[in-house]
Amino acid sequence: MKILRIIPSMKPEKGGPCQGIRNAIPELINLGITNEVVCLDAATSSYLGQDSFVIHALGEAKTPWQYNKNLLPWLIKNHTKYDAIIIHGLWLYHSHAAIKAFNTIHKNSPKIFVMPHGMLDPYFQKAGSRKLKALRNDIYWKLIENNVVNKADGILFTCEEELLLARTTFPNYKPKKEINVGYGIQPPPAYKSEMREAFAKKVSRWNGKRHLLFLSRIHLKKGVDLLIKAYLKLEQELDNLPQLVIAGPGLEDGYGTVMQELASSSKNILFPGMLKGNAKWGAFYESEVFILPSHQENFGIAVVEALACTKPVLISNKVNIWREIETENGGIVKQDTENDTYNLLKEWITFSDTQKLEMSKNAFKVYENYFTVAKAAQQFLSGINYA
Repeated sequence: MKILRIIPSMKPEKGGPCQGIRNAIPELINLGITNEVVCLDAATSSYLGQDSFVIHALGEAKTPWQYNKNLLPWLIKNHTKYDAIIIHGLWLYHSHAAIKAFNTIHKNSPKIFVMPHGMLDPYFQKAGSRKLKALRNDIYWKLIENNVVNKADGILFTCEEELLLARTTFPNYKPKKEINVGYGIQPPPAYKSEMREAFAKKVSRWNGKRHLLFLSRIHLKKGVDLLIKAYLKLEQELDNLPQLVIAGPGLEDGYGTVMQELASSSKNILFPGMLKGNAKWGAFYESEVFILPSHQENFGIAVVEALACTKPVLISNKVNIWREIETENGGIVKQDTENDTYNLLKEWITFSDTQKLEMSKNAFKVYENYFTVAKAAQQFLSGINYA
């Protein structure tokens, strides 16, 4: 079986869907499935040639819509080479071009699927900060995107919660099939002392003890303000709180600057910026718990990375894999409010050592039971073959 994946960009710094593709393909190769990617990056992009699969880079896209004149003719010319086509993401030219190609070559077309990666979540239409974008999406849905979703052979979701939420967002949502194909990550590298050293070097004010870890974009959607306010309140009530490390890109943006100002009264809230490689894994392994009180999170690769490192997760129920985590007691789940984020932290801090150890064991079980790449690959293949 040969699969083509269509995505606007495969630049590693984009994270999200392109990282998900990189996680999944090695396991699919082990199962005898060939994968190729077509994207709208420059043919001279520095990352090209570093992956174990073929990437067709058709040139930089133009306009905010990510238009590229080469994509449609390339799809029409090359479609017969593939047994299935996966469109990763919505709202940009690549999904429109894929369905247009499908309409042109309909009789000989391979199966075509859409993987929205959370882009059908109602949050994006309801968030107060997104009113203009929500209006744009409403119009775009009526004119173009509902045609993409409803004409595809199936819509692929990373978890059950994403599937359920997608049904509530737009009118005329009538996909032929909804398929929960799951999602997984490669196992993390085994712990080594170099990870602790790299983390300590990046976070100079770290006291060397177990810390609380937030590792994601510093963005309004992620609930960083809820986390900081909750920590500051607990700092007034309890002695010897673990340090809070808030790691990720976005510190230079307006929201990131405001968050640093909000946390400035505490010497124990640390902002090291984005962590990579050994420093990133050091952040996970040297922590006692991972925290993400997000207002919307389709899957949360960092959440699963924490679970795979045997770290419990404190999350909101807007992180779409919350059901799996709550069912297996691999963390604590509450609402994405200031009060609930405070309760989330306080409940963990007041746990006994025995309770913390038990939840740490459960955290790894969640990863093993739901989110390994092997399990996700099998579920993915079953899903698209069923369709």
